[in-house]
Amino acid sequence: MTSIEEIKKYLPQYLSASATVSLFEELKQFPSNIDQRIYTESLKGESIIFQGDGLMGLLYVNLPDTTSKPLLGMIFSNTCDTDEKNDRLFDARISFAPIFNLNKYKCALIEKYVNSNKKTIHAIDSHINDIKKQNISQIFYLPKGSGLENDSIVFLDRINNLPSGYFSKNQILENRLFTLSDYGFYLFLFKLSVHFTRIRESVQRSK
Repeated sequence: MTSIEEIKKYLPQYLSASATVSLFEELKQFPSNIDQRIYTESLKGESIIFQGDGLMGLLYVNLPDTTSKPLLGMIFSNTCDTDEKNDRLFDARISFAPIFNLNKYKCALIEKYVNSNKKTIHAIDSHINDIKKQNISQIFYLPKGSGLENDSIVFLDRINNLPSGYFSKNQILENRLFTLSDYGFYLFLFKLSVHFTRIRESVQRSK
């Protein structure tokens, strides 16, 4: 288990002293405080896409099925990479993954595993509880609130992308359901790091 003192080393350096203290206090209460506090309303009027935003109308393709459909998704791309003011010699893309209703996911698991006697309802309940505690490295849990009508989840391995200019500034404001708070953003970055950059993968790569 990572100690609180170790966590301090990785806190964002751009935060004010009071914001750092607030974030630190939130982290000390993890995972019992995964609720609406992971969202913020302070950036609601900003017409740029922030990393971790929840946006409606993102065009998604679930390969090998090539049918595309608009849905609610969570932005993975860094905020700087989505900002049109950032001048580049190439066209940037916005990476995102779809957001799913947690209760529908649970019902699907019950139908697939419990009804066929492959798993017990206790096993399913335990899995859902682990999701809510952010214990599943492949899944990010989003509690109900700030535009989300239901507890939801994001599978970190189901990434799609769209052009950075896919939404106009007005469309960003109209389609955004939530923006993460400092606490929520830190949790999101931590989960992304664990999922994509685990050093201890137990693979020998030397000659």
